[in-house]
Amino acid sequence: MYVDEYVISGLIIVALTCSLFYGFYRFIKSDIEKHKNDPVK
Repeated sequence: MYVDEYVISGLIIVALTCSLFYGFYRFIKSDIEKHKNDPVK
């Protein structure tokens, strides 16, 4: 595989994007767990 700065920066961007969406997923999942017994308004 031809590796230069564009390939490395592309892989870094993909990894950061995946970690961002995983962080959103964990935040939403923990927030649902925290508020699952709240009364419905």
